[in-house]
Amino acid sequence: MRTSEKTTTYRAAVVGGSGFTGAELAELLVRHPSLELVAVSSDTQAGSPVAESLPRVRTGLDFCRHDEVADVDAAFLCLPDKAAAPIAKRLLDEGTAVVDLSPDFRLGIDDYREWYGEHPHPEMLPGVYGLTELHRDEVAAARLVANPGCYPTAALLALTPLLALDVQDVVIDSKSGVSGAGKTPNARTHFCSVDSDVTAYATAGHRHYPEIVAGLTRGGGHPDITFVPQVVPLQRGIQETIYVRTAERPAADDLRALYAEAYDGEPFVDVCDAPPSLRDVARTNRCRIFPTVDERTGRVLVVVVIDNLLKGASGQALQNMNVMLGLPEQEGLC
Repeated sequence: MRTSEKTTTYRAAVVGGSGFTGAELAELLVRHPSLELVAVSSDTQAGSPVAESLPRVRTGLDFCRHDEVADVDAAFLCLPDKAAAPIAKRLLDEGTAVVDLSPDFRLGIDDYREWYGEHPHPEMLPGVYGLTELHRDEVAAARLVANPGCYPTAALLALTPLLALDVQDVVIDSKSGVSGAGKTPNARTHFCSVDSDVTAYATAGHRHYPEIVAGLTRGGGHPDITFVPQVVPLQRGIQETIYVRTAERPAADDLRALYAEAYDGEPFVDVCDAPPSLRDVARTNRCRIFPTVDERTGRVLVVVVIDNLLKGASGQALQNMNVMLGLPEQEGLC
């Protein structure tokens, strides 16, 4: 950390910078007025110039190895499950503020074991869940924040205001761009597999399901939850159409007022008068929500859109770090 007469600059690192989320974070950090990007790691590309493989990241840095990241004030971990936890522990012991974009700290020990296996550091579970709009005070006091998954970010922002109406049953129809599957190609994400098609997957259970359940049951409710993810032929973006049965049937105007009050003053959440488009949120940290009531059935219908790589990952990670360091929450974001 460097402090001048008027400003404080924090030294920041991206651990796992060669994937989609790491690249997005590095690009955000090179433009951030209070965070200086001093390290980008990749064990497979160590020693090569960052700008050579990530030309949008205008830096003269070379990739370093993950274990070489040290002496930083803020670190963003963009690694697979189980790979992030040991690095998070080391950096925390060194006094670094950490936002982890992997699933390593999102769940309690029992849920983690069920969905991912044994945790490298179970004593650290769970971390502070970094859905900033819902847990801002906890994030501000934390040194380790678990950045939410992309699907849960959209679902929980869309559904949390409804908990006041005693949610009984939820069906989440989720559609994601191909970048949500990560940078490493496979048969399911090949262009020929996704072009001109929509494909449901993980219908027997997606790893983001326990995050959604935890968020909706934290207040003591126990709604039935069905979550169906689908891949659509887009680079980025998540659109969820959510169908909800509540104990009491709200009027459309009252529902709108409920959401307006819940997100009043939130810089990155918009409550809309019509179903939002993915174009409205592309390459931004914004979430747009349209709540309404199906008058024929009494179900609440909520449509929500985010950019999966920004509000669903890297942008939200930076939003969390801004809060952790006491910086303006919107700094470096749009």
